[in-house]
Amino acid sequence: MTTKYLLDETRMPKTWYNIQADFPEPMAPVLHPVTKEPVGPADLEPLFPKALIEQEVSTEREIEIPEPVREVYRLWRPAPLYRAHGLEKALGTTAKIFYKYEGVSPAGSHKPNTAIPQAFYNKQEGINRLTTETGAGQWGTSLSFAGSLFDMDVNVFQVRVSYDQKPYRRAVMETYGAKCVASPSNLTEFGRKVLAENPDHTGSLGIAISEAVELAVQDPNTKYALGSVLNHVLVHQSIIGLEAMEQMEMADAWPDVIVGCTGGGSNFAGIAFPFMGHALRGGESPRIVAVEPSACPTLTRGKFAYDYGDTAHMTPLTKMHTLGSQFTPPGFHAGGLRYHGMAPMVSHAKELGLFEATAYTQRECFEAGVMFARAEGIVPAPEANHAVKGAIEEALRCKREGTSEVILFNLCGHGHFDMAAYTSYFAGELGDYEYDDAELGMALSGLPSVQAV
Repeated sequence: MTTKYLLDETRMPKTWYNIQADFPEPMAPVLHPVTKEPVGPADLEPLFPKALIEQEVSTEREIEIPEPVREVYRLWRPAPLYRAHGLEKALGTTAKIFYKYEGVSPAGSHKPNTAIPQAFYNKQEGINRLTTETGAGQWGTSLSFAGSLFDMDVNVFQVRVSYDQKPYRRAVMETYGAKCVASPSNLTEFGRKVLAENPDHTGSLGIAISEAVELAVQDPNTKYALGSVLNHVLVHQSIIGLEAMEQMEMADAWPDVIVGCTGGGSNFAGIAFPFMGHALRGGESPRIVAVEPSACPTLTRGKFAYDYGDTAHMTPLTKMHTLGSQFTPPGFHAGGLRYHGMAPMVSHAKELGLFEATAYTQRECFEAGVMFARAEGIVPAPEANHAVKGAIEEALRCKREGTSEVILFNLCGHGHFDMAAYTSYFAGELGDYEYDDAELGMALSGLPSVQAV
């Protein structure tokens, strides 16, 4: 009875996958935040190196992974695929459950899959300093790790509520040599403006992005790095699903259902897009389910519209599922899922009907995570608990129906630095937050006016 499926390093993918090549309809163009005209490469150069801009607009199906990036990837890739025998037994399900485990990376999550190439491409162009934002700290930790390998300075703006909730993630960033500050901060003009209006602001990813972008555009030797949402980030994460496809074949199985948690969309796209593209090219077509928090219901209750990626409206306008750039989420513990918008590629796939979305509350996701930990031994990050919950619901459906479907989900990170959240859960102190209609209406009322493009 095989539990884990391991690929040899020689079988690690040599190219990333770009789903834009297989979309039946092209995506809406990205617009300039001031002119609201389609952006060109020159408009993005203050923020990103040319190689990443090329990947951002590419419609090529395969993009080569540079050998120096693959060399670093070998520290933890290929990542293992597990058969969840213990969870199947605990549920008494007739389903077969598999999970791709990204918590084996040095940073403990899937985020280094894009942090390493982003640092590499910036270093190639002579950039020595990167700015970024982070929610739970998974992305900030990963970019700090990448910066240490490529001898780059990294400045991280961490959302205030997560900065307070997760001090050990901050310690890891500092161990890797990065500077981490709570956002909103006094280091930027926009941060000072937010604090002047509300000195106790808990922060948001939109605000932290604004601060990181503000610093980047002021210095030609500084670029901005984003851990989710953008096309090139989702392309880098495709290595998850590409490996999983080979490993599912090793297991002589193929998923009937694929589950991923969604915040900005990177780990969901990483596991789902290669399978989705396979289906678009005429292969097997699994059901694909995106799971998000009910307190930040971007896909299930957001509007598909043009919106800014940040709160200060410094970033380009992209067409995406959004709750409005002024949205400030409640301080629930899945910090990586507290973002007002969804990746444009994920949003486009949703509009094309290529997957379905559902939302769960914080406590029921922690309940699922605890069950998983007791059955499989791995303590998931709060973000990953949403995927665990989604997979459990699918397995219980199979149990009711008496079917034996194959379920695959992405366990995008471990929860070793999130134990304060588990302590609160066991003490009965975690609240469940719903995003009510009045707040949703207020947040969406500020969407920018954009004529049809």
